[in-house]
Amino acid sequence: MRMMQHSYGGGMQTYKSTLGLVKRIDLSSNKLTGEIPSEITHLVGLVSLNLSRNQLTGQITPEIGNLQSLDSLDLSRNHIDGRIPTSLARIDRLGLLDLSYNNLSGKIPVGTQLQGFDPSVYAGNLQLCGPPLKKMCADEEERGPSEQTNFINQEDNDVLITLGFYISMGLGFAVGFWGVCGTLIFSRSWRYAYFKFLNGLNDWLFVRIALLKRQLKAA
Repeated sequence: MRMMQHSYGGGMQTYKSTLGLVKRIDLSSNKLTGEIPSEITHLVGLVSLNLSRNQLTGQITPEIGNLQSLDSLDLSRNHIDGRIPTSLARIDRLGLLDLSYNNLSGKIPVGTQLQGFDPSVYAGNLQLCGPPLKKMCADEEERGPSEQTNFINQEDNDVLITLGFYISMGLGFAVGFWGVCGTLIFSRSWRYAYFKFLNGLNDWLFVRIALLKRQLKAA
């Protein structure tokens, strides 16, 4: 696997090796340069990755979400730019995260565990916005508090309309059911007429079926 170049006392070396079941990588404070290789996301057994305090550039690869075993990720104090990939939120075991002091920008993915971390893990990224940071994103500022309130009110109205529909449907069924059954229960004349109608219908059907059978036998 191609790994990053780094220097010790000015000497540059390139490491190439096939990494097996690697659990932890700590290359912090090594003056690493260049982009984080996307091949690192093939290490699906990786538990901890620390590349902090280097001179790394480029973006966080969208395939970072493949590292499902990762519980610690530290990319702080580099020159990484671009947006935080939404795939990072798919790492359910991630308990320690530090992306501070980079050049990350855009909105922190919403509705994910990324809002559960302390704002300090995003510190020093002046173009980042959205919770848990206090800085609002441009679309939220344009919408403003009144429009956000209207949006919430609209959602409440939709809920009330849906609830009213089901209540009306239930009441309609109850009224219709008891309108028929209640009449038969409490009115003797209606009950007598109803059962007389059913008996007459039964006799008519019996005669029609008997005639049909006789016609079929004659044919």
